[in-house]
Amino acid sequence: MLIALAAPAISIAQQDSAPPALTMAASLSPPPSTQTATIAQAPSDGGAMPMGAMPTVGRSETAGVEPKTDSAPSMKLGAGDMVALEVYGRPELSISTYVSDNGTIAVPLAGPVSVGGMSPADAASRVADAFRSGGYLLQPQVTLTLKQFRSQQISILGEVHTPGRYALESRSTIFDLLAQAGGVSTDAGDTIYLLRTDGRGQSQRMPVSLRDFGKRLGAELTLQGGDTIYVPKAPQFYIYGEVHAPNRYRLDAGMTVMQAIALGGGITERGSDRRVEIRRRNDDGSYTSIDARATDEVEADDVIRIKERIF
Repeated sequence: MLIALAAPAISIAQQDSAPPALTMAASLSPPPSTQTATIAQAPSDGGAMPMGAMPTVGRSETAGVEPKTDSAPSMKLGAGDMVALEVYGRPELSISTYVSDNGTIAVPLAGPVSVGGMSPADAASRVADAFRSGGYLLQPQVTLTLKQFRSQQISILGEVHTPGRYALESRSTIFDLLAQAGGVSTDAGDTIYLLRTDGRGQSQRMPVSLRDFGKRLGAELTLQGGDTIYVPKAPQFYIYGEVHAPNRYRLDAGMTVMQAIALGGGITERGSDRRVEIRRRNDDGSYTSIDARATDEVEADDVIRIKERIF
């Protein structure tokens, strides 16, 4: 659950005798030369802090330092998302509502407020500004909680146990979505594909190796709404003839004919390791027969036949 807090600026002089219950609240747009803090204001009568408020949610030093610009927030509000809005000290203004198709939420007194495409923190700030600009509240403290994230979803297809569409959560990675889908099946390949449409409408196809996945847990694997994860089948080969277990088997990278025969249970007493034939499919759909040696590499969809010995 994400909780965002918007609060007005309060300027106080630093005193040693300041009451411990009083904490500063930051301006949302501080001047470059000021020091700001994003801190919730506790009740001065010693009462309990309202639900959703956090004693300290962040602090930033901006004096004489150029602030770093972070990348776009990983979670943006969109149509269908459910949010809970709370205003400290004004429980009659607290509501739970959905973001409409035009990206607005209906806020008591302030009316429709546009929050589409914003992070929960920015949306809370927008609502607080609406209260102030309309003259309804002087120093509103607004908490916006994202309850259900329906606007941004990910599709996962192919060799997983439960393919389907899944709601995007903050900083979700491919590994998180594979876990939600029940993991990959035994027929899944070692390379999966992330399909994404960029801002220009062009599709991108990014291969991700599961063998090297632990080395690539970076920003490039952070998912976005509308992404599709496709898990293809692993390449396979077929072996029959004078082997103990003729069947279809998974093809690993670099597998040789000898290793393929071992997967097939080995050659029978009537078979010969010198009479091995591979039928390989060409690009035009035709097949070519190859007299294979034990050290030859097997390719996807190869059909290996172990023939009988002559003598």
